[in-house]
Amino acid sequence: MKFRNLMLIGTSHISKQSLKEVREAVESFKPEIIAIELDKRRVIALTQKNKNARGPRLRDIRRIGLKGFIFSLIGAWVEKKLGKMVGVAPGSEMLTAIKLAKKNNIPLALIDQDIEITLKRFSQELTWKEKWHFVEDIFKAVVLRKKEELGFDLAEVPSNDIIKKLIDKVRFRYPSIYKVLIEERNIVMAKNLNTLIEKNPEKNILGIIGAGHEEEIISLIKNMSSNVAITLSFDAEY
Repeated sequence: MKFRNLMLIGTSHISKQSLKEVREAVESFKPEIIAIELDKRRVIALTQKNKNARGPRLRDIRRIGLKGFIFSLIGAWVEKKLGKMVGVAPGSEMLTAIKLAKKNNIPLALIDQDIEITLKRFSQELTWKEKWHFVEDIFKAVVLRKKEELGFDLAEVPSNDIIKKLIDKVRFRYPSIYKVLIEERNIVMAKNLNTLIEKNPEKNILGIIGAGHEEEIISLIKNMSSNVAITLSFDAEY
């Protein structure tokens, strides 16, 4: 998806297809800025060779809350499990983007919310009912490997129709998770991308984000741009 000098591509964090799409986007679009759906902490974790430095620790509970801590552990385990199933390490497409940015001397922008803020919000908002739904669904999808529960090939990026169905399911079954992990982060990423656009109007900006975020983020950016334009017009007249 494109808006002004920004091009967004939606990826799957464990998809070989996404690795190819990131490389092709950098080669064809020739970005002068690469923006990725990560924060500083996750970039360090992703690029850190010392495996002991990755993931949350017990002392983090005080900062991010118990629910956020448990979710981060389960989420990391699930991504690793699914990654082994398809032969792609979680976050490989983001790591590819980081390496390409470094190789081509392209500035890298981190546009996502600090992971500790997200996990703390998760602890505040998540209900116990949603927690049990989460455990049940993870068990079906990963342990029992029920393909019908997923409805798509993990090795590929899901189609827009499938993504919309999955997001609608999350919104209905996990309203708190949808609010914290999708809605609130979309706003943060849209604001950061809009700032990049406004400060770098002549530069091609490539945004690499998780599949399913693109449409809402573009919509938010357009609204932000419209509001700025209206304000500037009003100030010029008065």
